[in-house]
Amino acid sequence: MGNDGGSIPDRRDLVKSKPKAEQTDKQNLILAMWFFCALSKRPLQEPIVSCELGKLYNKDAIVEYLLDKTTYGDGAKICGHIKSLKDITLLTLTPNPTPVDPNAEKQQAAYVCPLTLKEMTGVLPFVYLATCGCVFSAAGLRALSSPAEIPSPSTPPSDSKDASTSTKQNMLCPQCSKPYDRLTDVRTLNPGPEEEATMREAMEARRAAKKAANKGKKRKATEMQSEEVDAGVDVPEHKRTKVAPSAAPKINASMISITKKVTESLAEEEAKRKGKMSAAVASLYGPKDGSKKKKETFMTMGTFTRVSIPCSISMHCINKLPSVCLRYILLY
Repeated sequence: MGNDGGSIPDRRDLVKSKPKAEQTDKQNLILAMWFFCALSKRPLQEPIVSCELGKLYNKDAIVEYLLDKTTYGDGAKICGHIKSLKDITLLTLTPNPTPVDPNAEKQQAAYVCPLTLKEMTGVLPFVYLATCGCVFSAAGLRALSSPAEIPSPSTPPSDSKDASTSTKQNMLCPQCSKPYDRLTDVRTLNPGPEEEATMREAMEARRAAKKAANKGKKRKATEMQSEEVDAGVDVPEHKRTKVAPSAAPKINASMISITKKVTESLAEEEAKRKGKMSAAVASLYGPKDGSKKKKETFMTMGTFTRVSIPCSISMHCINKLPSVCLRYILLY
């Protein structure tokens, strides 16, 4: 083979391998997650907030989304779990003390960790505290070997092992000294897919527990109030459970006068109409002598006693006629 102008195929020409999946540029992905709003895709500007899944947003973008869900096309996909402003946390960020270098190749981080002064560029993991919103690097917060512990408000101080076990997770924020739980209140910013799934499960569990607790509080308050009412205890106004009153129909004052006038006019017209009736027709509406006798029915009242039957009509024919026709024959 060869020297004939042909070609010799090799394995690459005969075996078609599966094309590789397209991979996004990791650097551009990090830049979009840490320097731009996840909803509006605009640069992050204070006030900056984060949801329970650790995504970063501009607060004005979240407000626009809550007012109109169609403001951003993919808003439901990105932040559909945000139902109100209670579902976001305002972040307390530490500005970068290093002056901005306009000639730098990489974009300089605008914020740093207040403990280690590491820049928040996405290279190192950062976390925030759900109770106060302070942001730290995960390594800096973990490096606090002897954090200040606070006793649980429901547990009295004790030297027993059980007391130390129940209070060891309650700690103070190193920046603002607000208490937080190291297990539930430390949330990662821009987590990976696996960690985000775990955070979503924890978010749904917290919301379910909060909903159940609110129902239990309302039920307990209603029961306590009913017990106090049964016992004759005067419940203060501010402690009474508010019950929505039933909607009572409202009557317009002007409609009352209009209705009265219409009723009077109809009564006058009815009186005039009855005044023009013949004696035979008027007798249908009451007895002639004005006595209070029991009225007969329309079909039988005075049928055979008022006038005589004409001679030209035989009784045989009258019996064959319907009762209504018979009545008019007798009257007229």
